[in-house]
Amino acid sequence: MRKYLLLAAPLALAACSDDAAEAQMVKEEAMVEEDVAAVTTANGTLPGTHEVTGPDGIITTATLNPDGTHSTVDADDNVLEEGTWSVVDGKTCFTNSLDVDQDEPMCWEESAPGEDGSFTATKDGVEITVRPRTM
Repeated sequence: MRKYLLLAAPLALAACSDDAAEAQMVKEEAMVEEDVAAVTTANGTLPGTHEVTGPDGIITTATLNPDGTHSTVDADDNVLEEGTWSVVDGKTCFTNSLDVDQDEPMCWEESAPGEDGSFTATKDGVEITVRPRTM
C-alpha cells in the first residue's frame, strides 16, 4: 500500500501543476488578446498595412504597427513618413519624424469601416480613402 501512495503522490502533484500551468497559459493568452484588441485606430481598425488614396489619386502604402510606430512609402518604396501614431480625442494622430516643420501630430477623423474594412479619413477638409491590405 505504501508503494502505491509513494507513486500516487508525485502523479497527483504533477496533475495539479499541469492544471496550474494550463490555467496560467490561458490567462496569458487572454492578456495578449486584450493587448491586441486595445491597439486600434479611432474607428477600431487594427494595425497593419493599408493602401491610402489621396484626393489627387496618388496611392501610398501606410503601415501601422501595434507598438505605436508607423511608416508610409510611395509606389517605389521611398519612405515619405515615419513616426508614431496614437488615438487622441477620438481621432487617429500621426507624428512624422522626417518633417522638421511638424510641430503637432496630424489628427484624422475616420468614418466607420465598410464591409471590406475600407474607410475615409478627413483632416482640415482633406479626405483620403484607406483600404486595409492585411487585417
